Amino acid sequence: MSLRPVDSSALLIDGKLVPGSGGTFAVTDPATEEVLGRAADGTAADMDAAIDAARRAFDGTDWSRDHAFRARCLRQLRDALLGHVDELRELTMAEVGAPRFLTAGAQLEGPVNDLGYFADLAESYSWETDLGTATPMGIPTRRSLHKEAVGVVGAITPWNFPHQINFAKLGPALAAGNTVVLKPAPDTPWAAALVGKVIAEETDIPAGVINIVTSTDHGLGAQLAEDPRVDLISFTGSTATGRSVMAAAAQTLKKVFLELGGKSAFIVLDDADLATACSIAAFTVCTHAGQGCAITTRLLVPRERYDEAVRVTANALSGITVGDPRERGTVCGPLISAKQRDRVESYLRLAVEEGGTIECGGGRPEGLDRGFFVSPTLISGVGNDARVVQEEIFGPVLVILPFDGDEDAIRIANDSPYGLSGAVWGTDPERVARVVAGVRTGTLGVNGGIWYSADAPFGGYKQSGIGREMGVAGFEEYLETKVVAYPAT
Repeated sequence: MSLRPVDSSALLIDGKLVPGSGGTFAVTDPATEEVLGRAADGTAADMDAAIDAARRAFDGTDWSRDHAFRARCLRQLRDALLGHVDELRELTMAEVGAPRFLTAGAQLEGPVNDLGYFADLAESYSWETDLGTATPMGIPTRRSLHKEAVGVVGAITPWNFPHQINFAKLGPALAAGNTVVLKPAPDTPWAAALVGKVIAEETDIPAGVINIVTSTDHGLGAQLAEDPRVDLISFTGSTATGRSVMAAAAQTLKKVFLELGGKSAFIVLDDADLATACSIAAFTVCTHAGQGCAITTRLLVPRERYDEAVRVTANALSGITVGDPRERGTVCGPLISAKQRDRVESYLRLAVEEGGTIECGGGRPEGLDRGFFVSPTLISGVGNDARVVQEEIFGPVLVILPFDGDEDAIRIANDSPYGLSGAVWGTDPERVARVVAGVRTGTLGVNGGIWYSADAPFGGYKQSGIGREMGVAGFEEYLETKVVAYPAT
């Protein structure tokens, strides 16, 4: 199947679809390794023009003050994108390698519909609050608190869930009254480029409010972070890159939002249904081939049932359907690139070097000679200090670890530089509550509970990031606070 979106090789700068100054670059299908088409390759000059357009749109228009107009534009964008949902679905399966079933949720339809949540928030949010009268320094004073847009937002997004992350930044940033320069990952440029085309041709969003620069030049992210015309950087990606972004942003002391890595624990207490919990853990780690920062990749089970858990989990992983993401029934599609596949395979070799056992998987699936596939893999026999347990692999790889009692499970879960997500399975509500309270992460699912939603803040503790995305908390990341005082009469 060949997918060639119309005008996919264009940047969106100052309301116009323009070619990239650096020409174009190839977009590859990760399931077949075929070149699907071309995308615009932006340069530093293109990024400079995009930042300038965003700055002028913020400073010279009423965009930041007209809440109702912003809400209407966001709903208009949502509806226009839903009109292209079939085209976007095909694009997402081909470009991202996302299985079809995920496009009905977090890989496409969910994030597009979530634009409506942020439109509603723009209209319902309390932009001004009366703080009442006080007498500081003996002077009767009437005070009010005002929430205002930060200004120009530089949004840098990864390739794994491009629609979800692009809209999780665009939605609240625009609803809050900011203008945006979006730099998507070069692995998935079309997911952003087609949105740019829809914005330019099917919405009333003013010129310069949204600018989209696709590029193979990773230096454009640093350019965004360093530019004094940019007021906030919103970055999702690896912790290592997040450190670099934060350092670059520090030169102008701009605000930063960072959603970074994770190595989340799936804790199965000794009173849980072990077979069900382990099967769910196996399915979860194969979601989008394990390419998700919040995916639970450490399975913690009671030591006395460790061998049983290994057997059940390996059987479940071996039954996961791996293949072309376009085929109905595929759960685990390809990794995004040869580079990412090689990286995952290097960790599988490392696991053996560290004394671990590959219980299932451990290589490329039989019959899939083309495409960047890795079989669902279970690693046993390593401690929590092993690199394959401490470091983010970003593939369909699950490590199983034993624990001795609830407190030990909490200790192991927290023995990580990350604190993004996790899961707890058990039947005693009080025990579950104690474990939930003890685990230091930003989100937790209990017995299959789903925390992902437009109104639920997402983010992490420790080296998993700074700030929250989604919900009111995520919306407020894009706001400044101003207090105004008048003499009381």
